[in-house]
Parts: sequence; C-alpha cells; structure tokens
Amino acid sequence: MNRSKRRAAAVASGRYAKSAAMVDIAELMAAANSAYQQRRLTDAELRCKQILSRAPTHPICLNLLGVVYQTSGRHRFAVKLFAKAIAVDELNAGFHYNIACSYQAMGEQIAAADHFKTAIMLGMSDKRSVEEFIMENVVLLRLIDRIASRSWSIQNKNLLGADDIAAIAQDILLRCALGLTVIHGGPLELLLTNLRAALLRAMADDPSGATQVGDNVVLLFSALAQQCFINEYVFAQTEEETKRASVLRESLVEKLAAGSDISPLLLTVVAAYFPLHALPNASSLLDLKWPECVAQLLRQQVREPLEEMEDRANIPALMEIDDHTSKAVMQQYDENPYPRWTINPCKVVAGEVKRYAGTIGSGEPRRSQDVLIAGCGTGKHPFWIAQCFPDARVLAIDLSRKNLAYARRKTREEGLQNIEYAQADILKLEQIGRTFDRIDAVGVLHHLADPEAGWRVLLSLLAPTGTMRVGLYSEAARRDVVQARALIAEGGYRPIIEDIRALRQKIIREQRWHMVLNSGDFYCASGCRDLLFNVMEHRFTIPKIASFLKEHGLIFHGFELDGPVIEGFQQRYPGLEALINLDYWNAFESDNPKTFRGMYVFTVSKAGRPLVN
Repeated sequence: MNRSKRRAAAVASGRYAKSAAMVDIAELMAAANSAYQQRRLTDAELRCKQILSRAPTHPICLNLLGVVYQTSGRHRFAVKLFAKAIAVDELNAGFHYNIACSYQAMGEQIAAADHFKTAIMLGMSDKRSVEEFIMENVVLLRLIDRIASRSWSIQNKNLLGADDIAAIAQDILLRCALGLTVIHGGPLELLLTNLRAALLRAMADDPSGATQVGDNVVLLFSALAQQCFINEYVFAQTEEETKRASVLRESLVEKLAAGSDISPLLLTVVAAYFPLHALPNASSLLDLKWPECVAQLLRQQVREPLEEMEDRANIPALMEIDDHTSKAVMQQYDENPYPRWTINPCKVVAGEVKRYAGTIGSGEPRRSQDVLIAGCGTGKHPFWIAQCFPDARVLAIDLSRKNLAYARRKTREEGLQNIEYAQADILKLEQIGRTFDRIDAVGVLHHLADPEAGWRVLLSLLAPTGTMRVGLYSEAARRDVVQARALIAEGGYRPIIEDIRALRQKIIREQRWHMVLNSGDFYCASGCRDLLFNVMEHRFTIPKIASFLKEHGLIFHGFELDGPVIEGFQQRYPGLEALINLDYWNAFESDNPKTFRGMYVFTVSKAGRPLVN
C-alpha cells in the first residue's frame, strides 16, 4: 500500500471510528434518559459518566447528570454540571431553569433569580410556557383551589392571610415572571387579583406603612405592581377596591408634595392600581432612595414613560395623517400602544439567526438591503430584523407616535443603529419616492379601510427583485373573535378599561370562545382592545388572497406555519410543490379552520423573480 492509500485508509478509519463513537454515545444517552425516567438514578448517573468520559463537554449529558444530582438533593454538584452545560450552550433555557432551581434550593436567591430571568427571556421551553412551570408550585395550586371554591369579596379578609402571602413570596420564578412578561391564564389571574386585593387591604389597615414585612414580600409586591403595569391594569377590581386605592393614591400625592417619607409598600400598592408616571411631580420619586426592587418598578413606571413622552416630538412625520379610518386607528394605538413587549429577544435571536437566515426561500434580507416594516407597532419586529441582519437598512413606520416612542426607546436601550422610525400612513407612502428590497406588512393591512389599496401602494415601493412578507386575518380562524365582537356591539361595551375588564370577566366566567381565551392578547388591555375592540378589521380567505396575487402577477412562496401543521398538510398533500398550491391549502383550511388562528403569514415576489437568499 503506497503512502496516499495509507493516508486514505487512515482518514476512512478515523471517520468510521468517529461515526461509531457518535452512535455509541447516542445509545448511552438514550439509556441514561430511560434510566432517569424510571428513577433508576444510579444507572442514569453511571451512563452519564460513561458519556462524559468520551465527550466531556456534551451539554445534554451534563444537564441530565445535573438533573440526576438535583433529584437526589445534591444541589452543589448539580450546579457545577449545569454551569458546564451553560458554558457550552448559553442559549438553552432549560439549562438556566435547572440551575436556578438548584440555586433556589440552596437559598441563593440572587443567583436563582438571575437564571430564572434568563430562562424566561429565552422562552422557557419549546413545549411549555412559563405559566405551566409556575403552576407546578403546589402551594399556589392549593391557594388557587381555595379561592376558586369560595365566593370572594373585598371584605373577606381571611382568603389570603399573612402566611399565605409569605408562602407565595418564596416563589422566585413567579416573582421574576411577574416583572418580565404578561402572565396568561385564568387560574393565575385569579390568584394575582386576590393577592393585589390583600396588599390593598393591608395598606388600608395601616396607611402609614409602618408594618414590617419580609424582604421577599416587598419583592413580591413590587413584581406584582410591575405585572399590573405590563398588563395595563386589566385585572378586575371592585368599586370598593377602586375607592380604597384612590384614597391611597391621594395620600401618596400629598406625601410627595410635602416631602414626607414614603413607604415602599404604599408606593407598590398605588403602582398596582395606577401608573406612577401619571402622578403630579412623579419624576421626583426618582430622586429618592429605594430598595433595588422598588427602583426597578420606578424605572418601569416613571423613568421609561417620561422618556417616551419627551421623545414623541422628535419623531419625524413623513406625511399628514388625514384619512378618517387611519386617524381612528391612530387614536386607538395612541390610547393603547400595542404590543407592550418587555423581553429583549437578543439572546433568542442569536440562537435562531443562523437557522432562520439560512432557510431556503425565507425571503430574509441579504446584506445591505433596504427593508420597510409597514405598521411596526411598538417595534418588536423591526427590532428582530435589525439584530438578525445588522447590515440591513430598516425603515419602520406606524400611525401612532406612542407606538413609535416605545419602539425608539427599546432600540436606544439595545444600541441598534440601523432602524429609522417615522410616522406615516401606508395609503400615502408613494410620496416618499423610495423602493425597498423587502417589505414586511404583517398584521397591518387588515386594519385599513381598503386593505387591497394599501397592498397595492406597498407593491409600488417593492423593488423588481424584492420580496414582500404579508400577514392577514383568516375569516375561518377568527369565528370566535367575530362572535365576541357581535357581543360587544350588542352589549354596548366601549373600548375603555372599565368595559374591557367587564367583558373579560364575562368571557372568563362563561368560558366562551377558546380562541379568545387562549390568545396572549386577552391578558393585557392593549392586546384585548386590539383583538376584540379594533376600530377596523377585515378578514380574508385563501381564494381572496389567490385572486389578488393573480391580478398583480405575484408569486406565492408558502405560508409560515408550525412544523406539526406542515406535517399534517404534507400527509394529505405530499411533495414540495403542494406547499405553494393555494387550492390545496384552501381545502385543508376548510377541514381545519383553526390552522391560521394567528394569521395567514406568507411571502410573495414579483413574477419572474426567484426567491433566493
């Protein structure tokens, strides 16, 4: 055998050995998982150690061995293994959640909170929401059952006692979630509504705030006030609650004017019912010394809103807004900016960008492309695009200055330099004299008086080689919403917070319209208004979309849907070509009307232009 053949044989054997080792590790990993599921912890530990002897940085194995140690109460060993897994894959939410649980068991609250927050920001899990993890707390479940089984009123002082509140306050994951994201689900809302009432009663009984409470309780009530601000005070409240909260607000205003001491509990109870930035001389609260959790609350409820108010005058307007419907939509979002997103998606984007940007036919912008985001709302979508594609030049427009001010603040916080925000009406965009390589119009056209007219305007701005991503409401998927809107009209519900609360409670009590109840928008005021009270809503069908595409010579490149939906469709209509056949999709939706319960989201291009990255 000559030298070249020996080299080739060595390479081949090396590849075979590597392949065999990978198969061996996969088999050991499966055995380790099986042993853990059967609670044969010693066997699971042995298998994991066998894997790590061959692959010391195998993150899934490091995590599993950490879970084995955690299950057997060896939390310090577990923490070391979770930390090694995180060092390999810092974007894995499960690793952060697991290490947080062990830190919490060890009494290291700060470290636990840091990792719980990271897990929440990374999405917690592909299959489970943060609420599902919170509901694993048996203490919370017991309290929810107790509240649900009894007729509650503000006068019932024994429903949540001091011991109950102290027990709730021990839940670090709950505290973190309250301050970071809108909490979904009726059971948790019931608990939080009663918890807020308990806080109000405590302050009404002791208006000076002299009663001493533990640090965890202060952390809990500060986080609860943050939650109420994030969901825009959508929780139900009785007339008596409103009166008592108003009295405490006036007390806070008086203390602020007089320069008197203000207890953290007084501040948090007022903040749980009213936004602090609306108080007279609210900015002076920022000059006082507070515990860190209260300082975070003030940053959220005072500093950031005041910054947005100051910035509104700096937002450029590309044209005058004078269309009747456009002005009505603008007023809606000025009154309720939407969505009030809180979690910075940077880490998630970092983990997703390679997969998403490399997807064939995704229509994502290439380097240095000009991108238009039409109807950018509070900036979550342009924020995502700008981070995924830092060389893209993004123009993000919206009717609402309040939406844009929120978006601009979030963009400044992240230091993004490639987004330009402006107030504009899609119907007049032809005036700007620009073309774009990509245009995103997801969730905006159906709020125009004439969606197809707006679509045509956007097409006139699309470069010949450009792509457009469109999102439109489905007639079939929004049947629940249509029925709810009919109830709103019949009952005379107005798009004000009192009526939004009343409608929500009716829907929750009657458990009607599961599409509505399961929507994240249902759990905050601006989302509920956008979902059910929108001043203008059109819905589409697939044949109507197909007709528009044919009329304008557009090529359809497929819907954006979850994997299981695509798999179900492909079982019925196999082959890649079927994915772009709108007749097939229309038949599939007829049999599966909830397929597009979010929206029809799809990409198109002008005729003759192949969709490539």
